[in-house]
Amino acid sequence: MALKQVSSNKCFEGFQKVFEHDSAELKCKMKFGIYLPPKAETGKCPVLYWLSGLTCTEQNFITKAGFHQAAAEHGLIVVAPDTSPRGCNIEGEDESWDFGTGAGFYVDATEDPWKTNYRMYSYIKDELPKLINANFPTDPERMSIFGHSMGGHGALILALKNPGKYKSVSAFAPICNPIQCQWGKKALGGYLGSDVSKWEAYDATQLVKSCPDSHLDILIDQGKDDQFLSAGQLLPDNFIAACTERKIPVVFRLQQASCFHSPLLSHCCFLIYGSVWEVVKRVSLNGAYINYL
Repeated sequence: MALKQVSSNKCFEGFQKVFEHDSAELKCKMKFGIYLPPKAETGKCPVLYWLSGLTCTEQNFITKAGFHQAAAEHGLIVVAPDTSPRGCNIEGEDESWDFGTGAGFYVDATEDPWKTNYRMYSYIKDELPKLINANFPTDPERMSIFGHSMGGHGALILALKNPGKYKSVSAFAPICNPIQCQWGKKALGGYLGSDVSKWEAYDATQLVKSCPDSHLDILIDQGKDDQFLSAGQLLPDNFIAACTERKIPVVFRLQQASCFHSPLLSHCCFLIYGSVWEVVKRVSLNGAYINYL
């Protein structure tokens, strides 16, 4: 599969690049950002996939998170894909900020007119890793995933639905129980139809109830004053209760910072700067656990 380089910028002796390709899953052109540390010039590196939230593109994380220096020093490849197909000319895809463009919700749609293009789950699970592994010096056995909000939801369901694929999963203010919140009901109903039993396949709280892997490392960081927490969009307590019942370990940290759902990730970059070293060090040493923030 041919890659077209869109941009390349040297950063801490590595390169932050953006590529475009024709996606077989999504039937459109897709972009992703990838940071290649200096070590990638001489050997294989562990890879960390970041999934962004509603309205984001591949640019948000790579321009605002401040992870590059740590990734460079510890030899970690970081991949940041877009959040949905784009330019598919589907009626209504640009009418709402929380559905359609920029809001793929990391599911495989089954309903018209979305089912042809909106297959973000399979894109992140299969197509993108194959593309990355075929074109860059990754170590496929050392792969982890994390994300924010809708992306945190995506990271959780991908890890839970594919035991052993990811060494760890971490999420900031994730949508933990989408079948019970307005964001989730809108997205899952639109992409999957009215049968709620189909929604459960993309709900972390439901998936954890049948998850066979009790050794998966799960970390959730949540802002105490997050307005979407109080609005009932995130529902982490439901997920924690399900994990407790199944004896699946989860680290949940309720942070005093209120910026986890700031419209701009840059508003909480100071939180990331203070701990990104620990994140990258843990991944680069053994790929066993990500502790972010």
